[in-house]
Amino acid sequence: MALVNYVEAMTDEKDWYITNLSNVAACLWEQLPDVSWVGFYLMNDTVGADNGAERELILGPFQGKVACTHIKLGRGVCGVSAAENKTLIVPDVSQFAGYIACDSEAKSEIVVPLCDKDGKVIGVLDIDSNTMNRFSEANEESADLEKCAEVIANILQR
Repeated sequence: MALVNYVEAMTDEKDWYITNLSNVAACLWEQLPDVSWVGFYLMNDTVGADNGAERELILGPFQGKVACTHIKLGRGVCGVSAAENKTLIVPDVSQFAGYIACDSEAKSEIVVPLCDKDGKVIGVLDIDSNTMNRFSEANEESADLEKCAEVIANILQR
């Protein structure tokens, strides 16, 4: 079964978005082999916590070790993905300029932006692995994760 089918099955339009994102993080954690962290960072203005602050990513539901709580746009893999509104696949995080090491054991990462209906980034899906080259190229799995991101973005806009 494709990942997007699992994600669709795990979400319910009647549930609070935190409930849905929590279940999606757990689902992806269980379904994806060789991952060490799966979770979401949401734009502070998406979650209603901006208080006039500069736009940044704030930690949302996740599975894995304790994580960074705030990421500025353009910093780290998540911040660059959000700033550039594109999926980033990093086969070796030690080679990524400005990498933020929340988990010193992480070796590779994929970050997929979550966009609203107007194409504005409202968050990111972040997945790490302790294996080098786990996310080494765009493939069927990364395409499926991008489809999952569309479902997740729709959850955030309900």
